[in-house]
Amino acid sequence: MTLADRLRSSVSSLARGALGVAGGLALFVAIAGVPADALAQTATASPAPAPIQGQGPALWVIKDADSTLYLFGSVHVLRPTTGWASPRVEAAFDSASDIWFEISNPDDQAAVMPLIQQHGLSPQTPLSSRLTPEENVELEAAAQAMGASAAQLQPMKPWLAALSLSVAPLVKAGYDPKSGVELVLKARAEAAGKPIHAFETIDKQIGILANLTDDVQMAFLRETLKDYENAVTMLDTMVEAWAKGDVATLDRVMVEEMKAASPALYQALLVDRNTDWANQIQTMLEGSGTAFIAVGAGHVTGEDSVQAILQKRGVTVEAAN
Repeated sequence: MTLADRLRSSVSSLARGALGVAGGLALFVAIAGVPADALAQTATASPAPAPIQGQGPALWVIKDADSTLYLFGSVHVLRPTTGWASPRVEAAFDSASDIWFEISNPDDQAAVMPLIQQHGLSPQTPLSSRLTPEENVELEAAAQAMGASAAQLQPMKPWLAALSLSVAPLVKAGYDPKSGVELVLKARAEAAGKPIHAFETIDKQIGILANLTDDVQMAFLRETLKDYENAVTMLDTMVEAWAKGDVATLDRVMVEEMKAASPALYQALLVDRNTDWANQIQTMLEGSGTAFIAVGAGHVTGEDSVQAILQKRGVTVEAAN
């Protein structure tokens, strides 16, 4: 693989990670401009779920003598036509007294917007000053395609501009956070009076992206300008594998690609967070009861997944039937 190929693979993995599985629902909601009242309707609406494909997405169960923890890999934004609520997932969720997500408030725009303003804007260094004339033409064309203008993107830091350009095609293609796993399960948990917990905060998730080196941020933006229209195809491939429970394909098209292309990105987005979450799960096992855990599917895929880390520590983790 050439350096250019590795770079393209790296930023493509970043786009999938940030928008698909490794965090980024709150960012998607904010960038896509989903109205707060539309999100609020999720809590009261209960549309019939789309049919699952085969057995549906994978589900694991973590057990000790007095604890049962279900571990489900989610996708944060989906088309309404994507089925995922299999009978085994429904039964596991219903049996749980407590629900865990990556963050507890993925739909809280009031919380995320100040963080975007703090970590995503740099008006003193407009994007036009950092791009070539040809790239500025590409920026204008991409902005117009998403119904905006390059002037609106100019104050953004490269990571935020790249995400904005990645989100727009997904919205046009029908991807919607209201159909994503977390918001659906959060609404159900609230309706059932189930306590909701979180492994981390919105601040931390945004910090992972905002603290990428300048070189990586600019590479992310440049490759997005060249290839932003393919964001839908990339996410479609990932979602199709996830929805069928095809963990091997999910590992290959997302996790292994990221690991090979950018070890530092793989470490920051997946390994470090998986290790932290495994620690928290082990603390949960010291208590008792049943909980349902939904985190991005990339975190439960591959040799450094949450369940793999737990298994290496002697914790019993099995695929749920």
